[in-house]
Amino acid sequence: MQLHVNGQTTELPDGATVSMLVTHHTGRELTPQGQAADGRPLALAVALDGEIVPRIRWAEHTLAQGARVEVVTAVHGG
Repeated sequence: MQLHVNGQTTELPDGATVSMLVTHHTGRELTPQGQAADGRPLALAVALDGEIVPRIRWAEHTLAQGARVEVVTAVHGG
């Protein structure tokens, strides 16, 4: 299926979840709770069609064809 991720068209298999998208986007495997499996911080938020998806729901939230997704990285500094 095709999704629009940060303004770019992205292909994922039908039935893909937000977790699968984040893994595809970052190259990092996730735990079922949405944390990076490598134990390093994962400072991301995901909005699906304008609504934030809570991290704890990433593994269960299925994406649909044509969904618009924003993956936002937290930046430190001032």
